[in-house]
Amino acid sequence: GWTAFTAVIGGYGAMFLRYLFPNVLFEPKQSFRAGYPDDYAVGEVSERFKDQYGVWIVRESDRIYALAAICTHLGCTPNWMQTEQKYKCPCHGSGFYKNGINFEGPAPRPLERYKITLNDDGQIEIDKTRKFQQEKGEWNDPESFILV
Repeated sequence: GWTAFTAVIGGYGAMFLRYLFPNVLFEPKQSFRAGYPDDYAVGEVSERFKDQYGVWIVRESDRIYALAAICTHLGCTPNWMQTEQKYKCPCHGSGFYKNGINFEGPAPRPLERYKITLNDDGQIEIDKTRKFQQEKGEWNDPESFILV
């Protein structure tokens, strides 16, 4: 009798206390420094920030941009295939050129770019809260690349 009653009241008390302290989701920072432009060789696709931030840094002859390492089909993480010079999604076979344009598989659109700027001390700053989509003409936005 009293043991069951005490157990039920204790259980309700525990649930009430658990309700007062909600779960906290710790997400990685949405902006980060990615070094200096000279850290990247012309033609390079840097995977230095892929695992931690989900970002590839791509250096062309005149610009640097940050591509999201998220397939636009179902959100899987593609791999950079150095010898083939393309990103290949392991889930359903989507392929993207080095610049992020889709050319094979079910991906409906190119990879997205993140905001990239040079801060006051000359370091590259990536801001993942601002995305740019090629099909909307946003890759021409000056915040979607830095000139070097």
